[in-house]
Amino acid sequence: MSEVKISAEPRTEFGKGGARRTRRAGMVPAVLYGHGEKPKHIALPAREFAAAIRNGGANQLLAIEVSDGTQVLALPKAIQRDPIKDTFEHVDLILVRRGEKVTVEVPVQLTGEAARDTLIVHDHDTLSVIADATKVPDHLEASVEGLEAGNQVTAADVELPAGVELATDPETPVAAVTAAPTAEQLEATLPEVETADEEAEAGVGEETAESSEGAEAGEPAAAGGEESAEAKTEA
Repeated sequence: MSEVKISAEPRTEFGKGGARRTRRAGMVPAVLYGHGEKPKHIALPAREFAAAIRNGGANQLLAIEVSDGTQVLALPKAIQRDPIKDTFEHVDLILVRRGEKVTVEVPVQLTGEAARDTLIVHDHDTLSVIADATKVPDHLEASVEGLEAGNQVTAADVELPAGVELATDPETPVAAVTAAPTAEQLEATLPEVETADEEAEAGVGEETAESSEGAEAGEPAAAGGEESAEAKTEA
């Protein structure tokens, strides 16, 4: 994965208020740490950072140039997003050096097609690997081509690029192949749903009938009341 150059500004405001002002200015609050260095608080341009992550993934190597003259290489360690706005709230960045080995979580993509009438259950969508900081893969691949129901793909079956080592337990399940439900099995659940619907409709019908009966029963009483009132008036 090639590195992406990105500019940054030193950040002097902290806390929720400072973070909000940073984001309103079109920047993402971030902190650089690692290698025994004192944490450095910076602000990254939101658009440039979003483009880097969109194109290179969560493990995109960043060549950061801070306006105070600091130049470092860093990998995203933790990214906080706003689930509603889908914007970046905060980023933790870990300092790395060329040739340094790092342990990172890398997404796993399944390739191929399993046998007919099967379903794929994805147990783990990332795996921990050890790789050169400048050569972290953006994803790993595992094949399910032709697998029958009952088969399983483990971490040991995942294809690893040259120079990348598996840090996760090789027996960790990545995906399982199960038999797809038959049409008969799917239909077997429908009567229960229909029965529930019918009962609900019946309940509504009973309530309507009771309301109608109550209204009819009340009409004579109202009429009788009117007659009594008329009788008293005549008297």
